[in-house]
Amino acid sequence: MIRLDSLGVRLVDRRRGDRRWVLKDVSLCVPTGCIYGLVGPGAAGKSVLLKTVVGLLEVEEGLVALDAIDVGQAAPLELELLRRRIGMAFQNNALFDDLTVADNIAFPLRRLFSPSDDEVREKVKERLDCVTLSGFQDRMPAGLSGGQKKRVAFARATITRPPFLILDEPAAGLDPVSSQRLFDLIKRDVTASGSTCLAVSSDLDRLLPICDRVGVLVNGQLLFDGTVAEARNAADPRVYQFINGLPDGPL
Repeated sequence: MIRLDSLGVRLVDRRRGDRRWVLKDVSLCVPTGCIYGLVGPGAAGKSVLLKTVVGLLEVEEGLVALDAIDVGQAAPLELELLRRRIGMAFQNNALFDDLTVADNIAFPLRRLFSPSDDEVREKVKERLDCVTLSGFQDRMPAGLSGGQKKRVAFARATITRPPFLILDEPAAGLDPVSSQRLFDLIKRDVTASGSTCLAVSSDLDRLLPICDRVGVLVNGQLLFDGTVAEARNAADPRVYQFINGLPDGPL
């Protein structure tokens, strides 16, 4: 389970030279085994929320908890052990430029376990097959398209079947067919592994059908938290307009 209670996060505004609230009083719960879609317009604070959940940004107010662990109060060793239970695909992919595709994907596997070379090759091949990049093992990141890098990042995030899966724009840059395949894969992986998944995506048409719950974040505040069906019929016009893809509205 992922739980946020009255979360507040401030970041430095370089133009103004002070700190401003990027997230304010955000509360939500992602039950174990749930796929939770976090959506909203640009600069709403979605990526900041994900980075706070995994302990990369400071919890200034409120609580972030993964199962029984308070991320904001965790000791360095406890936080390191927690991160080993998290698979994350970053918005900018965060691939290692000096490692091959195979070594990038295998990195968390080798870091957490002591697999044989045969086990590594088998698991890397399985992940590459799933993201339709068979035969890309020896490629370098510099030789990949943006969409291919996204798929490699997802393969790396899921190779250990982590209990927590955090995805920041996993399908950005993919064509519609590849994007649909990736979201289908997310659904299958989470269902098979029982992972708790928190995903940010601008591709609502493909994200929402796989979600159990959805949150709408606007200007650092959570306007809605509930099922997809409830969101499509939300009383708040800002939520209704965004979820239903209406071109005009109060957002």
